[in-house]
Amino acid sequence: MQSTAADSVVPAWRRILDAVGAQNLSLLAALAILVAIFGWSQGDTFFQPRNLTNILNAVAILGLIASAQTIVIISGAIDISVGSIVGVAGVAAALAMVGTDAPAIGIGVAVIVGTLCGLVNGLLVTKGRVNPIIATLATMAIFRGVAYVLSGGRGIGIVNSTYNWIGAGRIMSIPVAVYIFVIVAIVLIYFMRSTDLGRNIYAIGGNPHAAKLVGINVQRYQVGVYVLTGFVCGIAAVLLTARTTSGQPASGSEGLELETITAAFLGGCAMQGGKGTIVGTIIGVLIIGTLNNGMILMQVPTFYQLVAKGLLLLGAVMLMEFRTAKRD
Repeated sequence: MQSTAADSVVPAWRRILDAVGAQNLSLLAALAILVAIFGWSQGDTFFQPRNLTNILNAVAILGLIASAQTIVIISGAIDISVGSIVGVAGVAAALAMVGTDAPAIGIGVAVIVGTLCGLVNGLLVTKGRVNPIIATLATMAIFRGVAYVLSGGRGIGIVNSTYNWIGAGRIMSIPVAVYIFVIVAIVLIYFMRSTDLGRNIYAIGGNPHAAKLVGINVQRYQVGVYVLTGFVCGIAAVLLTARTTSGQPASGSEGLELETITAAFLGGCAMQGGKGTIVGTIIGVLIIGTLNNGMILMQVPTFYQLVAKGLLLLGAVMLMEFRTAKRD
């Protein structure tokens, strides 16, 4: 029986569902509940354009790094050093700006330093045969220390309107940083969904021994994943330094490790690798960004905020393990 043209037309709701992922509907529901709670309790402030812009700016930087972290976790590894990479790349960019006052050089230095840091992580894991958790835990301290050494333990101001526009400027009332995040996210989503390289990363995370047997160079992919993460962290460092008009060795980049990992697990990544989507992680990022902003508006003390983030990570991991066990 021949199919008609009408039969081949996919309904709009189905296309949207396929793009978001049925497994992410519960995350969207959780996000809607959070927005409703904070909107009701802090309605006069929460929905103000300035506050929504603050959320978008925070989500842009976190979302960039979390998207890259997702690829690392899908490959079966993890990167605990992402916050420190952003810190050292930001300081390097600030020093370059002070020395040259050339935005292109500042951006280039941040991206190169971030990429080199990612390369170091990749080589430690593959050539040095160090467990990814231990390797990136060590480099988290090393990169943070290098940032303090380069900056002398202080912030380095950036006075350049063109550079600072990247972090504070807007196009049609939407922050420039959000456009950059969306572009990078789309590229990474396409990379993981529609290319052989992305599919091979899923294969490596699912079963590295089987991936080797079919001819995939596992070590090369592992290095490449960490290099990609360092590159994206360099972009995030540009956005952070441009927004704060300074390169800080720690402020603004501390805690990114916890938040990116939490977002990835919220989005459906598995500890064992081989599972997860960047779309799911982005929804997780929106949840974290909304939660952070709402707690600040409610004047929740910082230490209680840390408790909430830790509980969120535990809940995300436990939920993922429960789903995995249920499938098995």
